[in-house]
Amino acid sequence: MVDLEVVHETRYVYAAPVTLAHHLAHLQPLDDGAQRLLGFELRVSPTPDPLRHSRDAAGNLQCHFSLIRPHDTLTVRATSRVRLAPRFGALRPETSAPWDLLAERLQYVAQAPFDPAVEYTMPSPFVPRLEALRDYGLPSLRPGRPVAEAAIELMHRIHADFQYESQSTEIDTPLAQAFAQRRGVCQDFAHLMAGTLRMFGLPARYVSGYLLTRPPEGGAPLLGADASHAWVQVWCPGTVGVDGAWLDLDPTNDLVPATGHVRLAVGRDFGDVTPLRGVIRGGGRHTLTVAVGTRIVGPVVATG
Repeated sequence: MVDLEVVHETRYVYAAPVTLAHHLAHLQPLDDGAQRLLGFELRVSPTPDPLRHSRDAAGNLQCHFSLIRPHDTLTVRATSRVRLAPRFGALRPETSAPWDLLAERLQYVAQAPFDPAVEYTMPSPFVPRLEALRDYGLPSLRPGRPVAEAAIELMHRIHADFQYESQSTEIDTPLAQAFAQRRGVCQDFAHLMAGTLRMFGLPARYVSGYLLTRPPEGGAPLLGADASHAWVQVWCPGTVGVDGAWLDLDPTNDLVPATGHVRLAVGRDFGDVTPLRGVIRGGGRHTLTVAVGTRIVGPVVATG
């Protein structure tokens, strides 16, 4: 196990006063058996109306706040402490069910029980259906292949075939463009992998979070570290070594996350789990700066 602290600060500077603002934040990490939330603090300046908390459809905690007096800057600082344990140390991909049988189970049948995983087989605003992704996935998703094994090979291929290049895309860069140019950032890698899996009828979730520059387990420095990060979860029910049904895979770094990845929120794509968004009146042009720091604050304890 390892204890991590994450400090995520977002600062807007507006050219003209903002007279009214409503914001929604996904900044509090998930809390479950393998990731314990030890502490969380959200500071907003200027001071907003009282913060309101709720959970979205995926179970993520979200915070709503409003500012009803003029302001020309906004600073949102989230400080989190989490305790992480390895989730997939005993993973055996070959024990997972054949991917095509899983996809068949999720097809619509009148009056059959509804499985919530079906939602993550559907296209979403940032991850539309692209026939090019089906063609790309064919070498990995051969009939009868165990789903975890196929997804891990797909992760390897995306990592090898696409180049991580900071600022090579924007938040709204179409997925087809990122696929065609064969480069992007972690958001694009996650969208590409999720889109490919969904083209075969497999549930895939987008995960937002953070990671350390160098994981506690050792190894090379990670791409996208010390910033907001994104990766994918693929639905692998019944797989040995998977706690629950969702297996995390990081195509940007070509690895199965262990104790260097902090999960913030899950959704269909980036739009569902944007760390901070809102609507404002006024403001004119603005500048945005985001700083993220992740550090180990507790001893690394081996788990047996």
